[in-house]
Amino acid sequence: MRRPMLWLVGILCAAAACDDSGTAPRPADALLPDSAEQLGWGVRMRLTNESTARGELLADTTYTYDGGNRFELRVVNVTFFDALGAKDGQLTAREGTYNKRLNRLEARGNVVVVRADGRRLETQQLVYDELRNQIFSDSAFVLNEPPKRQITGIGFESDPQLTKLRVIRNFKGVAPVQVENK
Repeated sequence: MRRPMLWLVGILCAAAACDDSGTAPRPADALLPDSAEQLGWGVRMRLTNESTARGELLADTTYTYDGGNRFELRVVNVTFFDALGAKDGQLTAREGTYNKRLNRLEARGNVVVVRADGRRLETQQLVYDELRNQIFSDSAFVLNEPPKRQITGIGFESDPQLTKLRVIRNFKGVAPVQVENK
């Protein structure tokens, strides 16, 4: 019963968007992909694990697939919470995919994770696995930590707080060192 109502709403919206010539304007980036079941704007989802809030996902545009189990997201923003529910980090990305069955978010394109303690991770692709409460990637990354430490490499696994980082390959670290004068 829900689909016929969505179809009717779609027809009414298309009719309202018609210009004087009677045809609806069709900007190329505004078309719904053929197989998408729904399209949403300003979507908000709660990321949980065993009823514990792990984060809140916001997306500018969302395409829904696979019976509401896979979401293709544009302009992704995730707020992470600690065990007590306090905000402790932020993830932003150009786009992503959220798989509801796997409780997994893959963020792509200018992915930036900023922690409350000032740590900043930058990469082109990152996966957040809610069930394991872990983030990982096989892409090149840069992790900046206050005051002036930097870790780079290709591929990593970590907890969302970036405290237990394991670099897969090409590890490089730079940190200031104090030397005592005697």
